[in-house]
Amino acid sequence: MRAFSYERASTIEAAAKAAAGTDGAKFIAGGTNLLDLMKLEVETPTHLIDVNRLGLDRIEPAPEGGLRVGALVRNTDLAADERIRRDYAVLARALLAGASGQLRNRATTAGNLLQRTRCPYFYDTNQPCNKRQPGSGCAALGGFSRQLAVVGVSDACIASHPSDMAVAMRALDAVVETVRPDGTTRSIPIADLHRLPGDTPHVEHVLERGELITAVVLPKPVGGKHIYRKVRDRASYAFALVSIAAVVLPNGTGRVAVGGVAPKPWRDEAAERELPNGAKAVTAKLLANARPTEQNAFKVALVERALSAVLAEARG
Repeated sequence: MRAFSYERASTIEAAAKAAAGTDGAKFIAGGTNLLDLMKLEVETPTHLIDVNRLGLDRIEPAPEGGLRVGALVRNTDLAADERIRRDYAVLARALLAGASGQLRNRATTAGNLLQRTRCPYFYDTNQPCNKRQPGSGCAALGGFSRQLAVVGVSDACIASHPSDMAVAMRALDAVVETVRPDGTTRSIPIADLHRLPGDTPHVEHVLERGELITAVVLPKPVGGKHIYRKVRDRASYAFALVSIAAVVLPNGTGRVAVGGVAPKPWRDEAAERELPNGAKAVTAKLLANARPTEQNAFKVALVERALSAVLAEARG
């Protein structure tokens, strides 16, 4: 691990200004992703800004009738909250499907959303990776790609987004609140937070330099049956090959977001309108522009089968 300086931010505004004014600065809270990457020298920040003392660790009612989840709420606490379990069960189930108990105890809401979209070649500094070193190439394109993305990809990157929580939040239409270094705030629909790779896969989100996530707002509960199904190579501590976050209403309509198949949580509202017609019709629209490799083409069929099982469970 390379040398770095460290400070504890005392206010939100100070944290944002420090990050904007220092080259190579990074925020740190739980550190469950960043510290691992620093040890491998994939991430080499020159300055870490500890944001754990900013009071962003509460879950509070939102004025519009939903919940405002602080950026520093730990994954374990969010999954265990009675209001989340009752009204946003798909989120609680997604959180409990992710990582391990030890990691969930440290990982934060904002950190989970902003963890690096990655593949095994991203970790290996001996391999070319456009995310790690722009313009160097993508080793995954001609390498082992079984676990990687099939839709939303580009010739520069085919890594898939690893978060379970983000998939559920996409199904719930969550909104991300931030503070910029100049003190202004903005609200970003989670659909717009993550960027597709295009020609710049190292740019993974729309946040500006120094912009700090302060909370995620969950809209008013929509009811229905909440299901999170994760298909993976082993029973725990593994990224999804395919995951389905679904909210199915009594009339057969609902919302579906998919993980493990794209560089961001994948949802298509036009595809959701096909829910009464079954999983095959939804999948055909949801993955209409899929560009799978020979090794991960099975994911298209796996999405249909997983969604079919989800819809069967929702209908009892």
